[in-house]
Amino acid sequence: MRKRAASRVLIALRGHRLTVCVAASSVLALPLLAVPSGGGDGPDDRSLQRDFRTAAEEYRVPQSVLLGVSYLQSRWDAHVGAASVSGGYGPMHLVDGSRTPPPASAAPPQEDRALAGPQQAPRPASRPSLQPAELRRAARLTGVPVERLRTDPGANVRGGAAVLAATQRQLGKPLSARPADWWEAVARFPGTTDAATATTYANDVFALIRKGADRTTAEGQHIVLVPDPSVRPRPQSAKDPDRPKQVECPVELTCSWLSAPYVQFEDEYGNHDLADRPRDEKIEYIVIHDTEATLDSMLKTIQDPTEASWHYSVRSSDGHITQHIRTKDEAWHSGSQFVNARSIGIEHEGFLTQPDAWYTEQMYRSSARLVQYLAKKYHVPLDRQHIFGHDNVPAPTSDTIPDMHDDPGPFWDWRHYFDLLGAPLKATAGEDSALVTILPDYTTYMPTFTGCTGAGVPCAPHGSSAVRLHTQPREDAPLIQDQGRRPDGEGSTTDVNDLGSRVSAGQSYAVAGRQGDWTAIWYLGRRAWFKNARNHPTAVGATGQMVTPKQGLTEIPVYGRALPESGAYPANIDEATEEPLPYSIGAGQRYVSQDRLTGSYTDRSTFAYSPSPVVKGSEQYYEIQFGHRLAYVRASDVDLVNAPGAVTK
Repeated sequence: MRKRAASRVLIALRGHRLTVCVAASSVLALPLLAVPSGGGDGPDDRSLQRDFRTAAEEYRVPQSVLLGVSYLQSRWDAHVGAASVSGGYGPMHLVDGSRTPPPASAAPPQEDRALAGPQQAPRPASRPSLQPAELRRAARLTGVPVERLRTDPGANVRGGAAVLAATQRQLGKPLSARPADWWEAVARFPGTTDAATATTYANDVFALIRKGADRTTAEGQHIVLVPDPSVRPRPQSAKDPDRPKQVECPVELTCSWLSAPYVQFEDEYGNHDLADRPRDEKIEYIVIHDTEATLDSMLKTIQDPTEASWHYSVRSSDGHITQHIRTKDEAWHSGSQFVNARSIGIEHEGFLTQPDAWYTEQMYRSSARLVQYLAKKYHVPLDRQHIFGHDNVPAPTSDTIPDMHDDPGPFWDWRHYFDLLGAPLKATAGEDSALVTILPDYTTYMPTFTGCTGAGVPCAPHGSSAVRLHTQPREDAPLIQDQGRRPDGEGSTTDVNDLGSRVSAGQSYAVAGRQGDWTAIWYLGRRAWFKNARNHPTAVGATGQMVTPKQGLTEIPVYGRALPESGAYPANIDEATEEPLPYSIGAGQRYVSQDRLTGSYTDRSTFAYSPSPVVKGSEQYYEIQFGHRLAYVRASDVDLVNAPGAVTK
């Protein structure tokens, strides 16, 4: 287990911990999706739309219901016959129970007991259905072979329609043309094991039908769901009275509690730190992780006082959320004690090299609801300098840079995630703006990656949030190097875990030049070029604020944490060593900043049941988007510049 092994190393480094984060809210945004068609201009780019229509007619299921259910199952993607973590196939995510991997299926009995927590007696779930929409049931209803249902998107849609119709009959309901009459059948379709999650799923389907959607799939199929304003979701039921009292979670999500231990080992307490946030330290960040292990393994890790910790875990198969640490306390999740003190960490069950299997729509949606909820509660801005990945956490010191993590990786769909957060990533300025926000079309943008199945082995083509950077405006130019990540001087690579020359959707940078189809940005103290053709843009214009070294300064230092000045530390607390990172910002360079903060420091807990004091100084810093990761500069070193206008070419 890469993450678990790494966490043992980090435990030995004072204040250097592993993190995972995910959040959501009570109302999940369902925006109208307008994704450009890339490769969907051929004669068959509407064949799947026709399949939905003919299947709906054959089985007398309203087409909007069939399209809405499929979108919630797969966003209409077929995943080329690949199975999800729960053994689901095709646009309807028909589950092959005989092939469902045990760790990713519904929780086994021992995990159910663990999720209830040591002080909680296990209780039976309120089950709206016994099974999800099964592949073999669809085969019996349609007469189509199982293998074809796995690999033929049209047959898969037909199978889903047959299952919906059969469920409607079992409920004793007519095959009505009114979408609202299908609410119960829709709630049962995914095989959700509790009433709250089933209600949320059905409401999401009908909210989507009400709003409509328009998307081109990964296979180039252009699908349209016409809005139906007459459809209304049902009121959400009251909070589950049996939910553990420790759980901090939106009412529409099913959430459990599995406590992380706070016990003494050696001369420390673990596996987290007591705090009194936000009274003693403001919560400013939510960090998104993936586990790089199955959830059952991570639930064992979280109960080990010598291991790393995080606040929430999100299960891939159905989006179930388990909380481990109260949000007022600090988890060891990010690799930086400074970030830990100011953040909530959310782990998502998954492997960054296997996005089609593990990064499920149910996981994205549960996570987004949780983040919305937490962001509203703690006033965290919904942008990429406050909601970011483990791979964006700044290294606190130079020697920790090579050990920092790279999840959730280039295949995490940040654009879709922020759509679900209700804060869509979009252009806020024209094409000649002085700032750009990275925003490739995830579905059609497929940069080359290696290392998914073995060192140097090309990964299968896949949509990505990541854009690669070069030293010159041409594709055969060397990649940008990160001297902190590779102090030996080796160059960046196309490996899926190599962040040295990458930017990601939603991150914003100052423009350093333009040449033809290429745009340069300031990145790690130098110009970095990426292809940004007008007909296939990978970035859009942005407005915002930048920092630049004060006049007369030839260069300024960059820091991985914002510490208080020496005079702020009381006599009984050792001063944290302030050390700039092995980078600098030269005169004339500019970097985007979305936050100004005051330096602070919190040490690890050294005794039971009492939070360590927070040292707060008066030194001001700006948080900046420096490379792939965030960084900090002293406010006294820089001037703040607005970015409304164009940059000289």
